[in-house]
Amino acid sequence: MNALRVITGWLRERIGWHTLGLLASLIIIGIAAVVLFKMLRTINPGEVFDALAGTSPWRVALAGLFVACAYFTLTFYDWFALRTIGKGYVPYRTAALASFTSYAIGHNIGFSAFTGGTVRYRIYSAHGLGAIDVAKLCFITGLTFWLGNIAILGIGVTIEPWAASAVDQLPPWINRLIGIALLAGLAAYVVWVGLKPRRIGVGQGHWTVTLPGSRLTLMQMVIGIIDLSFCAAAMYVLMPQAPFIDPIALGVVFISATLLGFASHAPGGLGVFDAAMLLALPQFDKEPLLGALLLLRLLYYVTPFAIALVIMGVREFILSRNRRRTALVPPEPEVSLEPLAAAPVLEPDEVRPANDAAEEASRRRA
Repeated sequence: MNALRVITGWLRERIGWHTLGLLASLIIIGIAAVVLFKMLRTINPGEVFDALAGTSPWRVALAGLFVACAYFTLTFYDWFALRTIGKGYVPYRTAALASFTSYAIGHNIGFSAFTGGTVRYRIYSAHGLGAIDVAKLCFITGLTFWLGNIAILGIGVTIEPWAASAVDQLPPWINRLIGIALLAGLAAYVVWVGLKPRRIGVGQGHWTVTLPGSRLTLMQMVIGIIDLSFCAAAMYVLMPQAPFIDPIALGVVFISATLLGFASHAPGGLGVFDAAMLLALPQFDKEPLLGALLLLRLLYYVTPFAIALVIMGVREFILSRNRRRTALVPPEPEVSLEPLAAAPVLEPDEVRPANDAAEEASRRRA
């Protein structure tokens, strides 16, 4: 442990975690590029297009439905996070808008923690959330994502360790131990947050986040598992019909490839996800499998990205028009009370002699 602390401290001081993360991303992308080059140099483009054209329309429609369900589940990431950080007054429709647009844009641009956070701030700031609130929300949504990934990956690797071996090249028994360790770690985390309120952050003020308790953590896992299950189901529907592959095995490969693409910070995991899928599924012909991957990318990345851009563009146009209208409306004139205040005010004792003089003049004229 002492040696590990020394190494960690040296890396933090001399290199920095940001630089290490960037190097890790570049290494992953570089390895994926080499793998893709070796695997795709013999690809026949005509066969890929034939595989795309030969996919049944009902399969494409069903995969699109699963993708829509996955994005619908993503809206509960933000809905759950808003209530966790004490901003439950924000309506669900706003959470759904922020979640869909931030994930659809962040998935395609890359560095989703930054790009997605920027989109969220643009939407939530209209409801009184500041930068710190959005940072807390992004942390909770990220926690939901990772809890769901660890849960479903731990279950899948424990049941189908051979599928994980196709990705990480480790013996199945080691992968099964990894799966059991993941599930044990999740169980320990659930117990830990259930014993007493757990806060993480800096200081005791706005920079701290209270972690969800045991029951809410289990809800987080369920949300993440449902989201990933819909994504894996979309991939399974688009897969070539032969040879047969077990749905759980495909789910393990799919989620492992997705995590590699996420770790690379490449836009949409482009290249990294595809290389991992092609490498882990050698039993399939490359052209039909590549066609399935292209269809999934069209349904899960390109189409939501285009819809999100249209939604954000329309929203910004409406907001800009409303601001212009507000600026053109002239302000209502203010009523000044200064002339009234300048007029002399007679006291009751001053009014009475004046009235008596008027009555005397009237009697003399009579």
